[in-house]
Amino acid sequence: MYLKKEKKNNTIKIILLVILVIILLLASLQLSRKQTGVESILKDVSVTINKVIMFPFTSLNKEKGKDQSESYLIQKNVNTSLEEEIQELKEVLELNKTLTEYDIENATILSRNKSYWFQNLTVDKGKKDGIKEGMAVITKKGLIGKVSRVTNHSSEIKLITADDINYKVSIAIKTKAGENYAILNGYDKKTGRLKVVGVDKNAQVEKGNAIVTSGLGVLFPGGIYIGVVEGIESDKYNLSKTLYIKTEQDFNEIHYVTILKEKVK
Repeated sequence: MYLKKEKKNNTIKIILLVILVIILLLASLQLSRKQTGVESILKDVSVTINKVIMFPFTSLNKEKGKDQSESYLIQKNVNTSLEEEIQELKEVLELNKTLTEYDIENATILSRNKSYWFQNLTVDKGKKDGIKEGMAVITKKGLIGKVSRVTNHSSEIKLITADDINYKVSIAIKTKAGENYAILNGYDKKTGRLKVVGVDKNAQVEKGNAIVTSGLGVLFPGGIYIGVVEGIESDKYNLSKTLYIKTEQDFNEIHYVTILKEKVK
């Protein structure tokens, strides 16, 4: 009886500790400021907890010779997810062969906050892996964002779909007449298209033109693919154009990413 009570108390303590960590993390979720040392430690603790919680699911298929009839639906979902992730990982590994200009670090997505789904995500690589704030983050399908925060064991990635007026990406539009420069700023969740503003009214932009990073400014290196022009609109004064960009990346389904570190010397 005493042992049962003690075990129950220990369980309650663990649950309370986890809740406390989550509360502190939510309290620190202000994207515009730097993390304190305590917040950084708590972030790493939450990463560890996340891995422990997910272990039974990731190891489900390793349990050979055991009757799993009661968990058939779970296993089926896990298998489907694993197949998708394996394909995505193959694409990442293939991508690595072409990125000879950079030191690269592959990372796995640990978590995404539903309230900030198109704002940021957290990966399992951090300072110990040489990750720094400002590094570009890509998949085989193109640019997805940059590293915005780093702890010892994890990093936060701000996506290019983020709703942040201070987060502007300088891009180059590849046209027959040459390159035109503009700003990527905005994302339509319903259509899944990125918005490009400030395009010169005389720019000979056509549907299907490729969009890449320009390399101007300090955010991203040049030449990283983003998408293609799918729609073109002139403003009501006919002074500039707004472009709508179709990307190949499904921002709802990201499992693995590649972080571009410093160029290899």
